[in-house]
Amino acid sequence: MNIIETLKLKIQKALSPMGLSLSDNDIIIENTKNPEHGDYATNVALKFANKVGLNPRELANKLIENIDKDGIDKIEIAGPGFVNFFMKKDALNLAIAKIIDEGDNYGRGEKKNKKINVEFVSANPTGDLHLGHARCAAVGDTICRLYEFAGYDVTREFYVNDAGHQIQTLGESLRVRYHQLFGEKIELPEDSYHAQDIVNIATEFKNEYGDKYLLDSEENFKFLTQYGMKKELDKIKNDLALFRVNFDLYSFESDVRKNNHVQDVLENKYKKYTYVLDGATFLRTTDFLDDKDRAVIKSDGSYTYMMPDIAYHLIKLSRGYDLLVDVLGADHHGYINRMKSALMMQGYSKDILDVELVQVVRLIKDGEEVKMSKRTGAGVTLRELCEEVGVDAVRYFFVSRAASSHLDFNMNLALEQSSSNPVYYAQYAHARLNKLLESASDIPLDKKAPLLKEKSETELLKNLIDFPKLIESSALKREPHTIATYIQKLAASIHAFYTECRVIDRDNLAVTSSRLALVKASQIVLKNALSVLGVDAPTNM
Repeated sequence: MNIIETLKLKIQKALSPMGLSLSDNDIIIENTKNPEHGDYATNVALKFANKVGLNPRELANKLIENIDKDGIDKIEIAGPGFVNFFMKKDALNLAIAKIIDEGDNYGRGEKKNKKINVEFVSANPTGDLHLGHARCAAVGDTICRLYEFAGYDVTREFYVNDAGHQIQTLGESLRVRYHQLFGEKIELPEDSYHAQDIVNIATEFKNEYGDKYLLDSEENFKFLTQYGMKKELDKIKNDLALFRVNFDLYSFESDVRKNNHVQDVLENKYKKYTYVLDGATFLRTTDFLDDKDRAVIKSDGSYTYMMPDIAYHLIKLSRGYDLLVDVLGADHHGYINRMKSALMMQGYSKDILDVELVQVVRLIKDGEEVKMSKRTGAGVTLRELCEEVGVDAVRYFFVSRAASSHLDFNMNLALEQSSSNPVYYAQYAHARLNKLLESASDIPLDKKAPLLKEKSETELLKNLIDFPKLIESSALKREPHTIATYIQKLAASIHAFYTECRVIDRDNLAVTSSRLALVKASQIVLKNALSVLGVDAPTNM
C-alpha cells in the first residue's frame, strides 16, 4: 500500500463514525503545489460536510481529531476547508525500498479478473500504413499496455476487411499490372490503386508464376487477389512490428461472412427490429441510442458494412470479454451509438462497448505542412516517419496529446537533441540516472534513505509515489497522454534533483547512499513509465 492509499484509508476510518462511508474514489488526494502547504491535500471536508450537517471547516476539524496520525507530522486546515497533510520524512522515504524491491513491477496493479478486447488499426490490406493508421496504432497499443500494467487481461485484435469493394479494386489493379508486365496495352482504371507497391506485387507474382494466371477467369482473379492481399497484410504486420505493435489475433471479414453467418444473425437475432423501406432493410436503432435508423441491406440486396460489423462484434463478445474497445478514426463518430444500439438489442449493456476516436495528424517540417513523401510522391507512411525521426519519437509524440485532439507533429523538434524535445528530455534523464549508478557502483544503496531532506529530493519522491495511482486512473480513463505528461514532470524533477544535490560525495557516504537509492528508484519508475508508452529507456546517450 502506498502513501496515498494509506492516507485514504486513514480518512475513511476517521470519518466512518460520523456516518460517512466513503470509497477510495470518493476521496481525492493531490500533491500540494507549494511545499509550505504540506505534502498532500484533500477536499473531502468540502465535498461531504453537508451530508453530516456541518460546515467544511467543522468537518475538517473532526477529521483531524479522529485520524490516525502515524506517519503524519502535522495537519492544517486551509481556506474554506481544505486539509493539508505534512508527512514525516521517513513515511515518504519508505516508498524507495518498495520501488527498488518491486523493480519492473512497481506501479503494476493487481489482477482484475476482467477481460478486455481492444481492436485497433484494422487497415484495409490494400497499401501502406499512413499517419492516421499510425496514430491509431500508437494510441491503441498504449491503451493495451496501460490496461495490462493495471492488471487487466487484454487481447489486441486486428480486423481485416478482406471482403469488400476495396479488395475487389486491389485485385483489379493487380490484374491490370500483371497483364501490363507481359506487354499488354491496357490502362489502369482511374479508381484503381496506382501506388508502386501494386507494380512490385504484380512483378513478384509474375516472377513466381510466370504467365500461368494470365487467362481472365474468376478462379485466377481470386487467386491473384488473395496473393496480393497477403503481401499487403504481411507488409502491414512488418511495419507494425517495427512500431513495436503486435496483435494477438487477426480476424477476417471473409470468415464472418462464411456459411451465410451474417444472414443467420440478421434472421435469428434482429428480425424483430427490422423493417423495409424503398426496398432497403433498416434496423430500428432509434429504439435505443441512435438518432436515426440504419440500413443493413441495400435496395440491391447487398449488405451495408454495418451488418457484417454487428455479426463480428457478437463473435467477439461470444469469447467472453467484459468490455470491447474500438479505436477508430475521428470520422466514425456516428458509428458509436448505432453499434451500441445493435448490441443492446441482444441484451448487452450500452457500456459493453467503448469507442476511442483518434483525430488526424499533420506533419510539420521547417514550419510547413508535409503532405507527400519525397520517395513515392504519395502520403508519408508509418515506416518512412519512423525511419526519419525514430520509433521512440513517433510513439511518444502520437500519444502526447489526448486522442480526441488534433496533433501537429513537428519533425524538426522530434530530431532535436535538447530539452525542448520531450522524448530526448525524458530519455536523457534516464541515461543520466544510469550514469550516476555506474559511477558509484561500489557504494551500497541505503533503501531506507534517512538523509533525504532537500526540497528537490522530496518533490522527486512524491512524484515517484504518484505513479501507481496514475497508472490505475489512466487505464480506467484510457488516457495515454497523462502518462506522457507525467514523464515530463518526473524528468523535470530528476533534472532538478541532479542540479541541486551533489549525488556522489565520497567524503559523505551516508548521504550518498541515501541519494543513490533515490536515483535507483527514479530510474525504475521512469523506465516503467516509458515502457507503458512503448518507448525505450536508454542507458547511454
